[in-house]
Order: sequence, then C-alpha cells, then structure tokens
Amino acid sequence: MRRLFYYKNIDMVNVDTVYKTVLYILNKEQRGYITPDEFNRLGTQVQREIFEQYFEELNQQLRIPQNDNEYANRIKNLEEKIDIFKTFASCTGANPFTLPTDVHRLGTLIYNTTEKEIQPVERNEYFLLNKSPLTKPTTSYPVYILEGTGTPSAAPSDVTVFPNAITSNVDAYYIKAPANPRWGFYAGSLGQYLYDDNTYVSTGLNVGTDILTSSITTNPTGIVPDGTYANLTTFSAPINPATISAEVAGGTVTSIDITTSGSGYSAGDVLTISSGQFTGAPTSDLIITLTAANLMSGSTYGSTQFELHPSEQVNLILNILIYSGVIIRDPSIIQTAAQMVQQDEALEKS
Repeated sequence: MRRLFYYKNIDMVNVDTVYKTVLYILNKEQRGYITPDEFNRLGTQVQREIFEQYFEELNQQLRIPQNDNEYANRIKNLEEKIDIFKTFASCTGANPFTLPTDVHRLGTLIYNTTEKEIQPVERNEYFLLNKSPLTKPTTSYPVYILEGTGTPSAAPSDVTVFPNAITSNVDAYYIKAPANPRWGFYAGSLGQYLYDDNTYVSTGLNVGTDILTSSITTNPTGIVPDGTYANLTTFSAPINPATISAEVAGGTVTSIDITTSGSGYSAGDVLTISSGQFTGAPTSDLIITLTAANLMSGSTYGSTQFELHPSEQVNLILNILIYSGVIIRDPSIIQTAAQMVQQDEALEKS
C-alpha cells in the first residue's frame, strides 16, 4: 500500500498583517521603522527558525507522556504544523535519479510500478547485500543510495536505485521547505508604499494599470473608437499568459494594464499584439519589449504569504520584533519581545 502524504490547504499567516503589526508596535512609541526589504529578510529568517524547531520539539515530545485531549495533545499539534509541508513528486532522470528541487527532508521513496518502498542503504551495505542471492536487491525489494553531486553546500540529491533495471517511476515523499515570505508593494500617488496582494510569480508580469506602457516599442495610430480593449493576446505567448488590456485615447494606446500576471516571461521578450484585435484602421501591430522591471522578479510587486500554521502568527511577530530591535539598535525592544517569547515557550513545555 502506498503511503500518502497530503499538502493541506489551510489559511496561512498573512504577510501584510504581520508587517503592519510589527510597524504598529515599533511606531507606537516612535522606536523606529524597518523597510519592506528588511522585513522580508527578517521574516525569512524567523520563519525558517520556527520551521526547523518543529522537528526538535517533536523529538522531545515523543519522549514525554501525552494526554488524550483532542485539542491539547502536543504531538498531534506539532504534527499538524509539519503536515502542511508534506508532499510528493516524481524523481527525474533515469537512474541515477534526481530528487525534486524543493526537498528539505526526504521521507520515503516508492517504486510505483510494484508499489514497493525503496529502502535506504549506505554504499558499503549495498556491496554486502549484493553478494548473496537471498539479499540481492530486486524490483520487489529495491534499495537506494543517496549521495551528493559534489557541489559545495548543496544537499544530497542523487539517488541511485538497485537493481539498475529500475529506470523510471520512482516517487519521493518528503517535507518541503517553506517559501520565503515577501511583502510586495508599489508606490502610491504620494510615494507611499501600498501592499500588493497579488501572488508573487518570479516569471510573471507586474499586475496593475499603466504597467507596460513605458515598454511599448511600436505604438499604432488610427484605432477607433477610443476606450478599453480587453483580453488581448500576443504572439509566442507562454503556456500561462497574462491578461492584458489597452487603454486607447486619440487613436493610439496610452496605457497597457495587466489584470493577471501569468508566468513564463523573461526580460527581452517581445510581445506582439496584432492590429486585428483593435478596430478602426490601426497603422501597425502593438509591440512591447519586456524589461526586467516589468517582471515581479525584477520589481517590488507580488507577495508571498508566510507558510506557517495560523497559530504561529504571534510567534512570528515577537521574533521579528527581536531582530528589529537589533536593526534599529533598541535593546528594550529585544528584551521585551524576548521575555514574551520565553514566557510562551515555558508555558508550552510546562
């Protein structure tokens, strides 16, 4: 029987809520300010620390007798937090295989042709197993060796499966690492930072009005009537194209708006919107040449939520405040937040 892992779709901790709460606490007594970039870096560090702590806490709790209460069982609550990151994907290659790129902790490998779990062994163990017909790996009892690629600081990702006859259909069940949080924004009319709630896609286009206007390289005239031309398509569009519309005034395009970001775009891509998608007598196609600033990866647009369980919101805020105190050199913030974190930890472990 194949062991199933599920990636639970639950509400995550909202990155905008955390950032604004941190700013509110810092500004309440005029103690300082942290920029979105500083917040994103601190959020990434704190989220990873909380995530890694789950496994140590679970190890500790497994050695402590637990109660049977439905909502206060510590092991059950920790496992629920970890379950968010459990997932599976096929390994690539044809033996040796390559693990999925987002593997953080490898759980189980399955040879899905026979629905058999592939057992991990060290290379010296494999040599011993292979000497005897009784222990030699078969498709019914396969084994694997996990090794690195030789790249410095890279996690092991090469999987050699025995017997060598297995060249496909190997699935990995594993725990993925949380994505780095990102508080995305754009500048308002007064230069203020406004939260962009669109999901960050590194190869997607920035979402908003007047987004690609400055990247127009050929602008037709003779478009009649003026107005909005929606759902425009482009030549050589990616598999997941953005939703594009154009605002026309005086017979020419004055604004290019993006409603959904799409994905698969790169700087230098040429987007051609045929003249036939406009009415009147356009003099040419509308041609747009993308720059790095048009993409979310090259701008401040697009947000990524914290991927932790909703119950971690307070923990996130307090720990970010600790690091914030270091940045703005206010030891009182560090002490106050640290005391609150210690109180919470003591209560959880008492």
